[in-house]
Amino acid sequence: MEIPEHHQRTVIPHIMLDGAAEAIRFYEKAFDATELFRLDGDDGRIVHAEIAVHGATLMLGDAHTAPFAPPTPAGTSVALHVYVPDVDALTIQAVAAGAELFAPPADMPYGARQSMLRDPFGHVWILLTPLAV
Repeated sequence: MEIPEHHQRTVIPHIMLDGAAEAIRFYEKAFDATELFRLDGDDGRIVHAEIAVHGATLMLGDAHTAPFAPPTPAGTSVALHVYVPDVDALTIQAVAAGAELFAPPADMPYGARQSMLRDPFGHVWILLTPLAV
């Protein structure tokens, strides 16, 4: 078996949450995600799914599938960074879909325009667009 190209030379975030199918629908609406793969369990829960968010792969599944425990009410200590073509537009789109805005888009000293949001499932997203040089 060959390693899929989108899995090579990267650490892929794999988030576990309650309501993975609902999360996929939210990520499609908020971040223009595309579902790549889904493996449903016999009970209808998602054992494993993969989505693409502006070319970046994110794995997810329902938290109550072994060996994962449900997330805490505050979410996780993980932040998901993704570079997007237009951080301002995608931030507006994500907030309209139900994301909580922590930091509006702003030019950062390291050469990116960045915003920070929390999705309804407790995960922090950091959206970035490189600034023109």
